Amino acid sequence: MINSTTTYQVGDATIVRVTETVLTTLTPAFVFPDWDASVLAEPVVDPHAGTMDESREHLLLSVHTWIVRLNGRTILIDTGIGNAKDRPFSAVFHQLNNPFLERLEAVGVRPEDVDDVLITHLHVDHVGWNTRWVGGRWLPTFPKATYVYPKAEEDFYSTPQAESRRMIFEDSVVPIIESGQAKAIPGHGGTYLDNFTFHPTPGHSVGHMSISLESRGECALFTGDIAHHPVQVYRPEWSSVFCADASGARRSRRWAFEFGIDRNATLFTAHFPQSSAGRITRVGSGFQWAFV
Repeated sequence: MINSTTTYQVGDATIVRVTETVLTTLTPAFVFPDWDASVLAEPVVDPHAGTMDESREHLLLSVHTWIVRLNGRTILIDTGIGNAKDRPFSAVFHQLNNPFLERLEAVGVRPEDVDDVLITHLHVDHVGWNTRWVGGRWLPTFPKATYVYPKAEEDFYSTPQAESRRMIFEDSVVPIIESGQAKAIPGHGGTYLDNFTFHPTPGHSVGHMSISLESRGECALFTGDIAHHPVQVYRPEWSSVFCADASGARRSRRWAFEFGIDRNATLFTAHFPQSSAGRITRVGSGFQWAFV
């Protein structure tokens, strides 16, 4: 699962996933406070669907970045967890040593090749490779890139509620601000490089945004954390334990699903296993997911 790559075409854009790690230890009852085992009847969690482990006791969740090549530019969407970072609040994020940069290079992307890094929100598993430890300090991993993220996410880190996670901001965001490479998107969203639009989808975090890509009449949506697992397509009312505002997350999730249907968009998710990409269709009053 980590080493497999599929190249997607959306208009003139090519899109490929590079995986950092796959989380295999989280139980569905922990991730979803409203967990009901009746969802196991849905095809997306069939034993052969590859979205849970063989025991069906643990969810499979991918952590990855999406590489977009368009108009001569190389663009990353979110940057994962990162290596050698102190994350005492979670063993699955603490002091990792993954060959992520080698995997990027295997698909033809060196750090100096990256022009833009677009970030859905500033959580631990979306900003980690913004920086790397060089010469005794954290420096931008992608030295020529503009890093683009929602301003409300940056502002949140100055509040008391963010104190326990301040280290994420200090080692993965502050260095790109200090290097002059950061660009903040206002709360109402906005366009970037003509083809990309940041859409406010708060709930999971205060300033979370999903990012759409339009090219030659075709559409993609990089969903961020509006949903963590395909079961939420079948149970869109379920917000994860990681969501700061469960009701806001529900509204944003339904918006993203409706957007996918209305625009016939491919959804490039942040944590779904398997290919991590797929399409939403409407079934009665609900939704259905198909990997692509």
